[in-house]
Amino acid sequence: MSERLKIPYPIIVEGRYDKLRLESVVEGQILTTDGFGVFNKTEKATLFRALAKKTPLIVLTDSDGAGKLIRSHLSSILPADRLIQLYVPRIAGKEMRKREPSAEGVLGVEGMERALLRDLLAPYADAHTVERRMEENPLSKTDLYEDGLTGGEGSREKRDALAQKLGLPTGMTPNALLAALRMLCTYEEYCAAVGRGREV
Repeated sequence: MSERLKIPYPIIVEGRYDKLRLESVVEGQILTTDGFGVFNKTEKATLFRALAKKTPLIVLTDSDGAGKLIRSHLSSILPADRLIQLYVPRIAGKEMRKREPSAEGVLGVEGMERALLRDLLAPYADAHTVERRMEENPLSKTDLYEDGLTGGEGSREKRDALAQKLGLPTGMTPNALLAALRMLCTYEEYCAAVGRGREV
């Protein structure tokens, strides 16, 4: 078994089984939203806000509708520039502990292969590199607009195509996609992904 990754940022997941799965892969602070509990538990929101003042937070929810709703809620109560949005792929299946698959028939964080979770989180084991990338990446909404990813006919389809190319879920809002892109790739890598060259 590989040594667990040391992740310097708190990781927010939905439930205790997600937390248990991550604990087999990473060493660090893992917090839960208690599913939809975060919507009405003010102490959770207060804790997350307090942490966000001191450190970036990694958000890792399921790829189904419920996970997107929880992620959206967290994004509405926490500063966007303090969130590292990570996404598990949408894989059909059923968790071993469950009798029936989820409503959408896809695996959650708890059902992901350890190797996949490790690969997803490995880039965030070096706090200095991550924070430098967050600060230095000049990618903006203007870039998304100029590249046809927002504000035009077919923008949603172009966002979905780029998301799939980079291993992100489809259906992301422009703001969510921008936040993910600023974390996942350099400006040069973004330009390459959308098929353009630009002086930077």
